[in-house]
Amino acid sequence: MPQEISISYQAVKSKVYRLIDAMVEGSKTESEVRESMRRWWMLIHPADRPVAEKYLAMVLSRSNATLGAIGDGLFAIKDFKALRIHDSEKVSKIAASHTNSAGFVS
Repeated sequence: MPQEISISYQAVKSKVYRLIDAMVEGSKTESEVRESMRRWWMLIHPADRPVAEKYLAMVLSRSNATLGAIGDGLFAIKDFKALRIHDSEKVSKIAASHTNSAGFVS
């Protein structure tokens, strides 16, 4: 049985940001990120999972809000031409479906 890990807000935030960086840099695909999160979740002691889920929801929500603010700020610049309009509702749905499919309780 793999060794269980302890949970803190900082640890969850660090895990999420490392995965975001890996996707931005192209060293991980979406499926690899999903698999990494699945493995990470399985290392968390079942008694710690409600706290981990709470911290994960907080980090994802704040990250999503940050991305929205960045996008809104850029779209407000008249000479900035976006390749694709940011759809925060779509991002929220994707994040929700990933957390539900990973076994997180909604």
